Amino acid sequence: MDSHNQTEFILLGFSSLRSHQVHLFLVFLAAYLATLMGNLMIITLVLLDSRLHTPMYFFLSQLSCLDVCLSSVVVPKILVNFLRQEQTISYNQCLAQAFFLIGFAGCEPALLAIMAFDRYAAICQPLHYAYLMRGKLCIQLSVAIWLWGFLDSAIHVALACRLDFCGNNKLPHIFCDVPPLLKIACSDSWVNELTNHVTSIFVGLSPFLFIILSYFYILVSILKIPSNTGRRKAFSTCASHIAVVTLCVGNGYLNYNQPSAGYSIETDTLISTSFCIVTPMLNPLIYSFRNKEVKGALRKILRCPKTALY
Repeated sequence: MDSHNQTEFILLGFSSLRSHQVHLFLVFLAAYLATLMGNLMIITLVLLDSRLHTPMYFFLSQLSCLDVCLSSVVVPKILVNFLRQEQTISYNQCLAQAFFLIGFAGCEPALLAIMAFDRYAAICQPLHYAYLMRGKLCIQLSVAIWLWGFLDSAIHVALACRLDFCGNNKLPHIFCDVPPLLKIACSDSWVNELTNHVTSIFVGLSPFLFIILSYFYILVSILKIPSNTGRRKAFSTCASHIAVVTLCVGNGYLNYNQPSAGYSIETDTLISTSFCIVTPMLNPLIYSFRNKEVKGALRKILRCPKTALY
């Protein structure tokens, strides 16, 4: 049976936990609702509060949008499958899920790199900040990030369409993605694997190195600030971003750069859950709990929602 005759895949990620599917449904539903509420809150605050109409919060709202999209590609299907005897996904749905998942996941490292550059411009080049992060450029960068991510996903999914599976429809994963599809393919997949390694350098490693370089210059500039108060304030503006970078890049690396022998199904399930569910849920909490402007905007809207636009 080749890929064109393949009708559906059986997802094995939660196969050992079938007796706990009701409990898992409730946990995943709660996590998904928390993700939606937290990230939509960030987007709403940035839209409504004029004090948050800055490049930093513009890109933060983009990150929240990506987190909502990333979770929404995966979690609803998982929830539906928890209510069924067998967790399945059709061939066409599988490719569509992989396309959007890789696209949204590919956008995040580039977005985090731009957010690092924003912090660099604010701390290291304050006199030129308005020019370096002007509105038109921010919009252009945002469009480029989304195009970048979905160009990457289009390449991967186009190559995945050529794979043959020879009747093996048991996918050792909790959702459809290219690495687990390569595990069960019976056709030669060296082009796919080579593409994975090459694109991981451009999509994942390059933005990460750019982030490290940006924070090297930021650290040098902060250490030159004479007062402890000034240094703490500068550090605090970067702390949330560093935490999010650690979560996103760390989970992304584990998910897409597996050892040649692969992970066990249990380990793979844990990493995938963290990548697509836990991280998008934690990002708005990290920014809202550590950010005075976001907390101030939330209090303003809660106290007087009718005047929140002004």
